[in-house]
Amino acid sequence: MARSPKTGHLIIGVLALQGAFREHATALEKCGAAARQVRRRRELAGLDALIIPGGESTTIGKLMVSYHMLDEIKSLGAAGLPMFGTCAGLVMLARQVADGDQPLLNLMDITVRRNAFGRQVKSFEAPLEIPALASMAAAGVNSGAAPFPAAAPFPGIFIRAPWIESAGPGVDILAELEGHAVAALQNNLLVTAFHPELTGDLRLHELFLRIAAG
Repeated sequence: MARSPKTGHLIIGVLALQGAFREHATALEKCGAAARQVRRRRELAGLDALIIPGGESTTIGKLMVSYHMLDEIKSLGAAGLPMFGTCAGLVMLARQVADGDQPLLNLMDITVRRNAFGRQVKSFEAPLEIPALASMAAAGVNSGAAPFPAAAPFPGIFIRAPWIESAGPGVDILAELEGHAVAALQNNLLVTAFHPELTGDLRLHELFLRIAAG
């Protein structure tokens, strides 16, 4: 794995074409990782992992195509590079959207519905039970950077959020809300329908860094 020559930390790329990329970079740095904002194809080289942030999935997809990054990111994901998609990033990682058409990475065996919980005026916060976070802490992985007990519900912030409409047998559903899957893991791919980067809770970023570290 590539390492920052100055810090020895994981180098985590954050796709910075549109959306909440700065907040992800801040969360990663609080967890002790080196964050690299990725705006050009060449900046994908040497990463340990990549985050695709929330934003507008159609716009992000079109920008990936315009900047000749879609196929490169897809190839990196297929080769095993860990990726974390939040909200629009969840949509981008999916194999299919249930409503409409747009560029996708087609990496995760899920079908998603965009804006499933309503438009932006219907944004909300809901506590989520995510047993994987408690298991991570029990294994001594949690750095303690976030002031949240291991077993506490995660503060899910939903903004024009999608949900996972269906998932293949290799997908582990990590959290549900109102009967719909809103977080999932498949091999090195982690997705959430909500925005962990907009909270003070770093547990999901810590889980992703654990995945990135192998």
